[in-house]
Amino acid sequence: MSTLTHPRSTETPPVVHTAATLWFWAVAFGAFETALVIFTSGSAFLDLLPGVAFRLAVFAGAIFLALRLKRGANWARWTLAGTLGVFGTLSLVLDPVLWLLDGGSIAEAVAGADTMGLVFAASRILHVLAVLGAVVLMFQPRANAYFRSV
Repeated sequence: MSTLTHPRSTETPPVVHTAATLWFWAVAFGAFETALVIFTSGSAFLDLLPGVAFRLAVFAGAIFLALRLKRGANWARWTLAGTLGVFGTLSLVLDPVLWLLDGGSIAEAVAGADTMGLVFAASRILHVLAVLGAVVLMFQPRANAYFRSV
């Protein structure tokens, strides 16, 4: 009696590849936002250095985890989802949400924003969308099957 066995496919499925790509885009948007803060803050670079260093460490960690994600490391998927998917997203949206709850108006903010403010807001929105999209894609059925198979 012979049985046919199908070797497990370790090729990264498109949904996981796209999730990793969205993490890379989130890092790019975060780096862009950091650069905007550095160039528009008016503060001395040394005063900004601790925050910039922390962000660079987070960006490096995100890239490392996204690369591991593509290779099928389930621990990387859960680490990305928990750290950057939850806490990272909260850090990106907490101030704007509190501002809105305190009576802020999006229409007034847009009307009163300068070009740099609008560029920053657009980058932040794309940053959050990239993170949320990556998290959703990491847990799609095809992604779940991939992480079970490797």
